[in-house]
Amino acid sequence: MNISDWIEKWAVATPDKIALRFEGQEFSYPEFNEQIKTGARMLLNELGVKPGDRITYLGQNHPQLLVLVFACARLGAIIAPLNWRLAPKEHLYMLKDSGASILFVDEAYHDQCKGFENELTDCRFIAVQGSGDTGWEELGGLMQTAEGDDAYPDIDLDAALLLMYTSGTTGFPKGAVLKQEAVQYNAFNSQLLHDMSSEDIILTFLPLFHVGGLNNQTTAGFYAGATIILHPAFNPEQVLESIVREKSTLTIILPAHMAPLRAVPDWEQADFSSLRSVLTGSTSIADDMTRYWHDRGIPLLQMYGATETCPIAIHHTMANAMATEGTIGFPAMHCEIRIVDAQGKDCAVGEAGEILVRGPSVMSCYWNNEEATKNSLVDGWFYTSDIGSVDENGCYHFADRKKEVIISGSENIYPAEIENVLLDHPDILEASVVGRKHPRWGDVPVAVVSTGKDCSLEKEDILDWLVDKLGKYKQPHDFLFVEALPRNAMGKVVKDSVRDMVND
Repeated sequence: MNISDWIEKWAVATPDKIALRFEGQEFSYPEFNEQIKTGARMLLNELGVKPGDRITYLGQNHPQLLVLVFACARLGAIIAPLNWRLAPKEHLYMLKDSGASILFVDEAYHDQCKGFENELTDCRFIAVQGSGDTGWEELGGLMQTAEGDDAYPDIDLDAALLLMYTSGTTGFPKGAVLKQEAVQYNAFNSQLLHDMSSEDIILTFLPLFHVGGLNNQTTAGFYAGATIILHPAFNPEQVLESIVREKSTLTIILPAHMAPLRAVPDWEQADFSSLRSVLTGSTSIADDMTRYWHDRGIPLLQMYGATETCPIAIHHTMANAMATEGTIGFPAMHCEIRIVDAQGKDCAVGEAGEILVRGPSVMSCYWNNEEATKNSLVDGWFYTSDIGSVDENGCYHFADRKKEVIISGSENIYPAEIENVLLDHPDILEASVVGRKHPRWGDVPVAVVSTGKDCSLEKEDILDWLVDKLGKYKQPHDFLFVEALPRNAMGKVVKDSVRDMVND
């Protein structure tokens, strides 16, 4: 068995059911199943994909990406959806690190990827969503001519499926490897979280390059036989229309979405009666957001997890969300949770410590990074670097994330990554990046830098230099220029002092 069997079985059981809607198109479960098989034939017979091969996809949300995910499941191949918000240099690193044999490129990213060809001589470039004049093979044409087998025999849930890159504390992203088993058990967990069924209509506008957008509800929805409404990206007006006109029953709304959604005309007067619940997470949730939904009789379900946990680890349910406001809920059905102190001993009730997660939905390793795997996975327990506690009722409370991590909107930003880039600037001698509170994004990165005495470098100069080196959301919102960074007796930068400077 592999997870593409979900689609095939629903195609037989519910041949008239809509699996997927996208920009006016509808795909029934039988049509979606045939697209997946055609995609697998294309990968296997036209492109020579073998079990364990890595393919990548750069583009916004589209049914083709979901087809490729399930087609890879039939072949035992691994797919890495790339974050389109990143800069070309970051994409190139991931392509090299993964050893990708194929890169599927959406039209908006053709130009930047043309520059990769000389450095990725073993990678085939396939144009999707418009071929332009790239000279590459086209996905549509390859799908039309694909013939032959559509699966490798004996591919099961033990096969790796997803390679999901997450920012690294050392300045380089790490690829979390998730097996099909992890996706299957995450779907089990999601069903309990949402009380999900084939009657649900699930709105997905979070990017599928994150496990939050891909696995929280989308792949889980296909397991349940539900209908997925897929948007290319977040568009507040389209979100409102899907909820009101298409009667969405489940969706994910993060804190960063609330202001633009509430600014949409008619949002406050809209009929949300179809929504059974709203899922949220990725950062601390303000009480006013919880009250906003609960006052409308719609449970706001908090979910705690990480890329490495596929992501569901701790969550509310429809039954307990309103009674446990301010918490992150209870362990997922197929996850074990521990809170440990600095010595690795279990903390007492109410005592804060590091959150550990174990279960079949946890990653198997970091791709090509044995040291990071060894540091994060011990006896099957994933060390999250997040701080929390558990109360006498077994309900978990989130305290804080590792100090250095900046959570901006739904994105994790690691200062070391930005600092390493800034130090490549010829006029920057030192750089330290910390978070500053922001009314919409939660936190944003701010850089404190020192330059040469006669240097006239300004904020705009650095931002212009960063354009092709860092994704826009990672670029510092502000710069403070100092003679020298504060350091302790050991020569290490004192981050608390930097934070005081930035937030003074």
